[in-house]
Amino acid sequence: MWKDKLKEIIYILENSNVNEIDLSFWGTRYRVVKNPGTALNAPANNNSVALALDQSKDNSESVETSLKSNEENGEKILSPMPGTFYAAPSPEANAFVKEGDLVVEGDTLCIIEAMKIMNNIEAEQSGRIIKILVENGKSVEYNQPLFEIKPS
Repeated sequence: MWKDKLKEIIYILENSNVNEIDLSFWGTRYRVVKNPGTALNAPANNNSVALALDQSKDNSESVETSLKSNEENGEKILSPMPGTFYAAPSPEANAFVKEGDLVVEGDTLCIIEAMKIMNNIEAEQSGRIIKILVENGKSVEYNQPLFEIKPS
């Protein structure tokens, strides 16, 4: 059944002015690109449609993540659920953490609101926050990197 839907997506892409379609369905990410210059492992033929099918983690994102992690010796803290990212408990309050802060296992790093439920996201290890990768109030997806931490 999913192959039929994928064929429909490819047909729509070929017969439209759209260059790329990117969607997720049941934990699988589908990315269909008309211009092979921007696709992963794209064929040289300009008339063909390149398709990259990835299971829950995008290969290009994984490669970028591992390269950045190796550069700074940091590890990514991933979102355990889709929702809205909040850096502080309320709009007037200070953020739970800032770049450069030391955190201890169990410290609250942020809140992710999912279906009107506020979920505290806690540090799974102690370390220093190298980078905050999401803006306050923005939507996040499952397994999206939220923070980069250098374990201590």
